[in-house]
Amino acid sequence: MVFIKIFQKGFNYSQDGPGNRLVYHMQGCNFRCKWCSNPESMENVCKTTVNYSPEEIADEAKRCKMMFFDGGGVTFTGGEPTVQFEELFNTLRILKENEIHTAIETNGSCGRLTELLQFVDFLMIDVKHVDMEQHKQWTGADNLQTLNNIAEITKMGRQVLIRIPLIHGFNSGAHKEFASFFKNLDTQNAAFELLPYHEYGKDKWERPYEIENGFVSKQEIDNFKEEFYKNGLKLVIT
Repeated sequence: MVFIKIFQKGFNYSQDGPGNRLVYHMQGCNFRCKWCSNPESMENVCKTTVNYSPEEIADEAKRCKMMFFDGGGVTFTGGEPTVQFEELFNTLRILKENEIHTAIETNGSCGRLTELLQFVDFLMIDVKHVDMEQHKQWTGADNLQTLNNIAEITKMGRQVLIRIPLIHGFNSGAHKEFASFFKNLDTQNAAFELLPYHEYGKDKWERPYEIENGFVSKQEIDNFKEEFYKNGLKLVIT
């Protein structure tokens, strides 16, 4: 039997997709972001990992249907949910068969990401940086597949929320680089969200935390707003 490794679950309102949502944090990640708020998700297993079959998740979601108000449903995040691709694929398929609204939050690095879209109602992709060397230095992986997936998904006309975590000293001054990349895509069905740095997961790190001062200034946020608006990119700020 196929099982999904989950290290955390619970309800969130409008933070992980529209409405009230049952959010599953899937174990495992192929990035090593220095600011990660869930560093326990990076390994294959952690102390709190629980195995669920796709059918068990679907049964739980069906029992929770009355809680999915304001367009809510089920969200898969991480870690990185596509690390467990086959398990995620099967679970999303069963949820859609039961007419449950689905969402995923992903780093966009999976080469098979578009295969999931037939079962995904709301797609969120995090983009850490558009510069490959900076991306590799701060996340341990390149960004080529992520950018290629975004280009393909926008070309398909799919709705997508592209989220940019803003980290001082990493990408907070790269507003022109981000806007330059996105303005060349068909973003009429895309929206962009800035996620200013926070330290909610700092105490979870077992090794020394490497971010000394990641908090962004109002000016850095305003620079992104101005550059995105100037290029016709729809931007929201959390």
